[in-house]
Amino acid sequence: MTHSESNLAARSWRQLLGFTLFLAVLIFLPAGTFDYWQGWVYLGVFTACCVLTTASLLERDPALVARRLDVGPRAEKEPAQKRIQLIATLCLLALYLVSALDFRFLWSAVPISIMLIGDLLVVLGFAVMYRVFRENSYAAATVQVEAEQRVISTGPYARVRHPMYSGALLLFFGTPLALGSWWGLILFPAGVAILIARLSDEERFLLRNLAGYDDYRRRVRFRLLPGLW
Repeated sequence: MTHSESNLAARSWRQLLGFTLFLAVLIFLPAGTFDYWQGWVYLGVFTACCVLTTASLLERDPALVARRLDVGPRAEKEPAQKRIQLIATLCLLALYLVSALDFRFLWSAVPISIMLIGDLLVVLGFAVMYRVFRENSYAAATVQVEAEQRVISTGPYARVRHPMYSGALLLFFGTPLALGSWWGLILFPAGVAILIARLSDEERFLLRNLAGYDDYRRRVRFRLLPGLW
């Protein structure tokens, strides 16, 4: 491992550790207790998926890992994407907050089987996104086009134009279920709307800046869900 790769790995693991601790606070603080097995299972599943994905990509595609380290509203270069990412961040925070408060105040009675299905949806969401990462090394966390970038039309990109967002939808839907909350699902339509706004603006950017994207868009009809939209 070169010095730059070692630094990239160290930065990646530090960032993942910090995010895991933040996620734990986001789950257990509003829940008002650590006696929240749904939260522990979800945190374990989510963290395990992150660890496995990071370890694999650091070995197979460190350039992609580097592209995905800068994330969030401040990392975006396009003004519209800054606004969209800010709203998306607030919506995601609200999703965890509502779900944890739901547990604290016993608003919902979600069957264990549904909670486990929620955890499975989280795993499936990560699996979809990992497949995207293996197919597209330019799948950055921000909307951008690099000088040597080309259109990817194989793998999941042969079915939908934005398969990473398809995986994100599974995560967004599965999270409140895994945390034992029906009320958390009220934020799902907002999450879908934000994803649609993001990918619509991203497509306009790609049409202007990525050669061949217009032809690809004509060949692959569906944007997010195969057979639906």
